[in-house]
Amino acid sequence: KFSDHEERLSGSEREEDEDDVEAALKKEVGQIRASTEQKLRRFQSVESGANNVVFIRTCGIEPENLVHHILKDMHTTKKKKTRVILRMLPISGTCKAFMEDMKKYTETFFEPWFKAPNKGTFQIVYKARNNSHMSREEVIKELAGIVGSLNPENKVDLNNPQYTIVVEIIKNVCCLSVVKDYVLFRKYNLQEVVKSSKEDTQQNPSSLSKEQNSKVVKPETEEEEKSSEVKQESE
Repeated sequence: KFSDHEERLSGSEREEDEDDVEAALKKEVGQIRASTEQKLRRFQSVESGANNVVFIRTCGIEPENLVHHILKDMHTTKKKKTRVILRMLPISGTCKAFMEDMKKYTETFFEPWFKAPNKGTFQIVYKARNNSHMSREEVIKELAGIVGSLNPENKVDLNNPQYTIVVEIIKNVCCLSVVKDYVLFRKYNLQEVVKSSKEDTQQNPSSLSKEQNSKVVKPETEEEEKSSEVKQESE
């Protein structure tokens, strides 16, 4: 039923109100649709809460496969494709950065890689930002114990493991992933992975060269100079 006000409106005025309502509804629908599309974007930046850390949320993409593909391409072509990004780490799961929450979450999270009959060698790398209540040693010990409980054949290998468990703690959030070729791809460092072995040798001289350089020291006193000369003659 029309209210008294609506009954007094002429036909043209009523049509104008209906047009306004229709326009408002279209505008609202458009806003909802735009908001939904924004939430479903393939890549969306999220505030990380830590300096120099950019967190990108993905939709319908497996982060491990994407990042491994990028690093494999850069490792093969040796083409530098970024100037400002140092490392790119995939994050497959998150939980609260408290020991009990992490233990409960990782018991299920680690299953695709480490639960029997799956097995492999592994290492755990840990990094905490804006967080002081977590203990690095405790986290590594507990997570290694969980991996071992899933399959006793899972073994620690710090030199060339099949899998690297990445633990990145930012404030009160624990970010987790299990990655391959962590050593080969220089700890997923985009600046290092494009360097050739020749460049590495130039930038990281051998320990022998460092020892030789460290021995070139000018004696400070005449006595030290004389003892140095005597030592050289005896040699």
